[in-house]
Amino acid sequence: MKPAPFAYHAPRTVAEAVSVLADHGDEAKVLAGGQSLVPMLALRLARPAHLVDINGVAELAGGRLANGHLVVGATTRHAALERDAEIGTAVPLLRLAAPQIGHFQIRNRGTLGGSLAHADAAAELPAVTRALDAEISVRGPSGERTIQAAEFFKMVFTTALEPDELLTAVRFPVWGAGCGFAVEEIARRHGDFALAGAVCGVQVAAGRIERVALSMFGMGSVPERLDALEKSLTGAPVDGLDLADIGAQGVAALDPPADVHASSRYRKQVGAALIGRALSAAIESAAAEEASRA
Repeated sequence: MKPAPFAYHAPRTVAEAVSVLADHGDEAKVLAGGQSLVPMLALRLARPAHLVDINGVAELAGGRLANGHLVVGATTRHAALERDAEIGTAVPLLRLAAPQIGHFQIRNRGTLGGSLAHADAAAELPAVTRALDAEISVRGPSGERTIQAAEFFKMVFTTALEPDELLTAVRFPVWGAGCGFAVEEIARRHGDFALAGAVCGVQVAAGRIERVALSMFGMGSVPERLDALEKSLTGAPVDGLDLADIGAQGVAALDPPADVHASSRYRKQVGAALIGRALSAAIESAAAEEASRA
């Protein structure tokens, strides 16, 4: 099939893009990487009257360090998250998550902002923003506002973004020394949508977990933050952790979806194992980071 007819807009600045969105509201769709939108257009599952191509807005691309945070523009490609040394050093979870997104052709075009705005519950990058308490910057006719990652994702394919707003950047905190990170997922084949996944960051000091962040994807209608488990792990010694029990605790309150690919029970069992695997890998990463500084 072919897309339904639409008017094409190619703004060069954020202000121009926001102006087009303000003029057309629900009738407009933003085109960034297009990895989700273009197939929907071709199948006529989406029929916007106006397409706003933001690839020419230079200010939306790239990352920069500012006040202990990494600010990443919305049109930064998945491939850049994977390969950019500054991004990978400042926020290792972006470097670890990016290679698991689709195939290299997808990563060459897909964008950070597009992934977050699409809000697929099985996607890696929304779970990274939840784990790190990232702040999402959006711009609309009334100006700029910041949305916490915890408030941004409402349900599958639904966010707090208004029709006349443009996602412009994401602000990630940069963790300090003694930190390790991991992203673990299971899919039928590499590049397929994850059936379940876990994102973990830990900070270790004197053999104990000083700080921990855990989130999951593919386990609900939004990326799930495991706050209760994080609280129980904070202060725990890294030696002798019962990973099976920790995983069971992490998924106890979750109600994963069931579909043709996996049952809810399967996702829960796999999710528990992924929590333990991610936590173990993150602790090992923290130990390696500490050894490299010794």
